[in-house]
Amino acid sequence: MLTFTIRRLLLAIPTLLFIALVIFSLLKLAPGDPTANVPLTVPPEVKAKMREALGLGQPNYVQFYKWLVQFFIIEPQVMIDHFFGTDFADGKLRVISWQWRGPVMDVVVQRLPQTLWVVGLSYVVGALIAIPIGVISAYKQYSWFDQIGTFISMIGFSVPTFFTGLLLIVIFSVYLGWFPSIYDTTLVVNDWPSFVKQLKQIAMPVFVLALYNAAQISRFMRASMLDNLNQDYVRTARAKGLSEKVVVLVHVLRNSMIPVVTVIALGVPGVFGGAIITEQVFKVNGIGDMLIKAIEANDLPTVQTLTFIFAFLIVIFNLIADILYGILDPRIRYD
Repeated sequence: MLTFTIRRLLLAIPTLLFIALVIFSLLKLAPGDPTANVPLTVPPEVKAKMREALGLGQPNYVQFYKWLVQFFIIEPQVMIDHFFGTDFADGKLRVISWQWRGPVMDVVVQRLPQTLWVVGLSYVVGALIAIPIGVISAYKQYSWFDQIGTFISMIGFSVPTFFTGLLLIVIFSVYLGWFPSIYDTTLVVNDWPSFVKQLKQIAMPVFVLALYNAAQISRFMRASMLDNLNQDYVRTARAKGLSEKVVVLVHVLRNSMIPVVTVIALGVPGVFGGAIITEQVFKVNGIGDMLIKAIEANDLPTVQTLTFIFAFLIVIFNLIADILYGILDPRIRYD
């Protein structure tokens, strides 16, 4: 397993470099000028200096090389300096946002807690709800529980998150007044009342994303459980006198989790991307909102950095899913 992990990590390096090149090339082909919104009162010579400061006057390969150095070498040095008090990155140029006029990763770190509160919690809640529902629905196939679970899953997977979010705002914020409709990013959780307030303002966005995630994962869990419940090893386990609880929750569940792991692992980057709409609905000042504003402002360094982070998450969670295969199924060995 260690050899496989090292081999996959080495293979991920050229993969990420190729992804970075594709993202950079696509953004360069996109129309627009970051200095287009500069007031007409700004003299042409000043505007030319602004373009030069933004790096727009340099060749594309130079801009790409500098971005690679800044993202892969300088930004990790900044992180090391922050945690260990060193000075590796002092005086070095970082990836600068054209819109926020500061390092992109600093803005990402500032907004990441809001996204993790909503997106991270919703994914965990969705997975914890979906797995038991899928197991029970498969074990009690065509029962009233299975019918209700299938109906709710179809609704959760079919209805867009922006519609669900607006519906919850109308019901629970406008009419009932139970939850705030706008996320307060200035809230600091330092005591019990502030924690309760935080739970109230994340309740609706977490529910919206958790419903969508649970609907998808529960369907895969149910299908995988049904496939394994009819296998020979299940009949053998029952014939040996094992209790039904041990057969289902130990033998069948473990084997059924193998394909579901792929859905859960590969769904993490997709949740970060899909939460963009939900963050817009509930005014969450997170990564998704940052990406939308960067696209509107034609902030190429920020768009390039965020999209590459999403691609990096996909590669990493692919590796995590492969490693979990070997843990869940003893028959799978990579060495």
